[in-house]
Amino acid sequence: MISRKLGLFTRTYAVVKRYRQILTVLIKYGFEDLVYAMQIEHYLEMGWQLFNKTKWFRNQDLSRAARIRLVLEELGPTFVKMGQAVSTRSDLLPIDILDELAKLQDRVAPFDGERAQAILELELGEQSGEIASFDHKPLAAGSIGQVHLATLKSGVQVAVKIRRPRIAQIIEVDVQIMHNMATLMEKHMELGQIHRPTKIVEEFARTLDHELDYEFEAANLKRFARQFEDNPIVHVPRVYDDLSNHRVLVLEFINGTKPTRREELESLKMDPKEIAQRGAKLIIEQIFVHGFFHADPHPGNIMVLPNHVICYLDFGMMGRLDRLSRERFADLFLAVVQADSVKAAEVLLKLTQSHKLVDRLSLEREIDELIDQHLFRSLKDLEVGPLLRAILDVTVKYRLSIPAPYFLLLKAITQMEDLGGKLDPEFSFSEEAGPYIRRIMVNRYHPRRLAGNLWETSQDIIYLAKEVPGEMRELLKQLKQGKAKMELEHLGLTPLMVTLDRISNRIASAIVLASLIIGSSLIVHAKVPPLWHEIPIIGLAGYVVSAVMGFSMLRAIMKKRG
Repeated sequence: MISRKLGLFTRTYAVVKRYRQILTVLIKYGFEDLVYAMQIEHYLEMGWQLFNKTKWFRNQDLSRAARIRLVLEELGPTFVKMGQAVSTRSDLLPIDILDELAKLQDRVAPFDGERAQAILELELGEQSGEIASFDHKPLAAGSIGQVHLATLKSGVQVAVKIRRPRIAQIIEVDVQIMHNMATLMEKHMELGQIHRPTKIVEEFARTLDHELDYEFEAANLKRFARQFEDNPIVHVPRVYDDLSNHRVLVLEFINGTKPTRREELESLKMDPKEIAQRGAKLIIEQIFVHGFFHADPHPGNIMVLPNHVICYLDFGMMGRLDRLSRERFADLFLAVVQADSVKAAEVLLKLTQSHKLVDRLSLEREIDELIDQHLFRSLKDLEVGPLLRAILDVTVKYRLSIPAPYFLLLKAITQMEDLGGKLDPEFSFSEEAGPYIRRIMVNRYHPRRLAGNLWETSQDIIYLAKEVPGEMRELLKQLKQGKAKMELEHLGLTPLMVTLDRISNRIASAIVLASLIIGSSLIVHAKVPPLWHEIPIIGLAGYVVSAVMGFSMLRAIMKKRG
């Protein structure tokens, strides 16, 4: 799995070649400042001087945000997916960059249909005989796999999802490089130390592990089906387990209508308003009741079946929230709707993963202003997604870190709210969510729940009462024997260490340069053969090497000062 190999950065030919491609693209689009800030040339000695720095992207009309999007698109599917993954992280990136990243699309050509069939037959072995026919033309193609229509011997049509050849190896190299670059950012850049990009890459790698292994998607489908097995308004595609594995996924073929095709829905006697309400109720139930939700419910991943039945597609990206996280988000939602900035600030601080001291009054004032900006209309007209996103944006200013699942949740709410607005101009997500929020509040104080909490607390107290005396005895014993240790870490030494490292490298280079000059001079003075015009060739070569080294050192020093 990709996530298990992070940190094991190896300078193989493939990795170094790809690293050079990535850095060249960054420089091409004018991000040389980022490359030098990470000090990559110090870690990737091989080939750094070979970059063609003349082919820079010169279009001055494009913003930095637009150039970031172009970089990701040119670097291919792994980087596009990374851009899509952080396109909802308003705690990491400014709004102009997020808007550009939202435009990212997988622009990949489908691979050959005959090769897809060969992969299918290889993976299924004897079971491939169950496939009566296979359409070589894909229904859809993505960066990781593509979908083909097939027919089983029983006559049932199925959708066959097949992983691209060698895509796992390609992604593994890219993610290794991403993690290495993230490590350099944390080491040499202040923003890297704040946002911890290595953690973001590690989370991204775990997501890719799941997307590359179709058995994870099959498991997601089955869990989702269990959640809604008694719900008649949702349909979950059937998984054909005996025809599926980690590279191939065979599902029930869904022949429905896209929710954006309003005229087609009306011609089939289906009410767009009813579809909007059902879609909202389903996503709210997934989030607040089950804590397991479809994290990418855009119109392309939803089909409408007869009788207003909703069917989700593509279960590769799912969000998970435990009970406490659901309750805290419900608290935030309720505080915002009730215009309670004090409560909203309190809940927001509970959501964060930071223990830093924060100016509470200033935070409450900013949240109050945001609520005023959005609640000037009636509750029915409130756009929940933009307001929650604006409040989470405040965390950037205070350098607070919000757990990633909340941003998946926000993405799901925003997409559903957008779709609901297109289907029904009077659609209100806040009104649909109200009953579920109230149910969470009531359940929190249910006698059975309170009794359970009391039991858990008493168990913790009993455990502490048993363990603390022994722990104190061990601590006193270590103090008495002089074995107690305290570890201290100075967080501000990284820039100094980098500077000292650079100085030591220059001193070493200067010593080597001086040795070359002195050695060459001795050889020239002694006229050591072979000679060229009475000048020793070895001594002359030493002077040339010394001149090149000296010029390179001066150039590096001047560039750092500039």
